[in-house]
Amino acid sequence: MENRPEKRRRDTRTVRDYIRTIVDFPHEGILFRDVTTLFADARGFRMAVDQLLAAYAGEAIDKVVGLEARGFILGGAVAHQLSVGFVPIRKKGKLPGAVISQAYALEYGEAVMEIHDDALRPGERVLIVDDLLATGGTAAAGISLCERLGAEVVGCAFVIELPELGGRALLEGLGHEVHALTSFEGA
Repeated sequence: MENRPEKRRRDTRTVRDYIRTIVDFPHEGILFRDVTTLFADARGFRMAVDQLLAAYAGEAIDKVVGLEARGFILGGAVAHQLSVGFVPIRKKGKLPGAVISQAYALEYGEAVMEIHDDALRPGERVLIVDDLLATGGTAAAGISLCERLGAEVVGCAFVIELPELGGRALLEGLGHEVHALTSFEGA
């Protein structure tokens, strides 16, 4: 018998295969798409970061902006791969320096996001990154903050999109490119 190396089985999993669904979290009737299982798997996490980057290959990007909180994990990894700086956009009261704020609507009420007022310079080209695109309110607030500082948003990249909630239509209606690695039906 000849001495041949064993054939390796090709891993055909996609980013979606690393994401678990938790039923009735945080409220009854919600199907929560949990990306912590994606982050915990080295192969899955690498795949997600590589695919987020692939959509912007050749694009000049000066900074990556991550939306609180899982956008920090993804955005930091994307910024590292691009060898550019990372800028967090946080919930009100979480940043220590001088900030600008942007209110946005939630299903029941309002929230406020903030960015340091010196985090971006006019003309810088930024990529906004987060784990989930639902209604688009958080991302739209992030876009507004970046643009108010004079930055140009070159795109918005997400791991998951929930198309039924209209976030893509909102962001594209604002004139921004949207890239999502996978989508799930339902809220």
